[in-house]
Amino acid sequence: MSYIAKTAEIRTELRALHRLNPETAKGFGALSAGAMADGSLSKKEREYVALAIAVTQRCEPCVNLHVEALIKAGASREELGSVLAMCVQMGGGPALMYAAHALAAWDEMAAA
Repeated sequence: MSYIAKTAEIRTELRALHRLNPETAKGFGALSAGAMADGSLSKKEREYVALAIAVTQRCEPCVNLHVEALIKAGASREELGSVLAMCVQMGGGPALMYAAHALAAWDEMAAA
């Protein structure tokens, strides 16, 4: 399955979960909005932090969603490479595997 298809699938799954637990979804949405609000870091910088956490925590759906957000925020493949290198340095072999997923997702989504 493509990364674009995987990202669409997780969105569908999240919508179903949100319908089942609307108050939890509302609370998480508020938390996310607060964390992504304008401040000292740009939206792109915040998304890089989120991607780094997703890679080192081994959350492929999170990786896909944050790669997509980074493309929309104007990030470059070269910047992504630098962030992924830091992920590998901090997370070792498992982060290396998810960094490869992040790069593959980037290449597919950026080409679309």
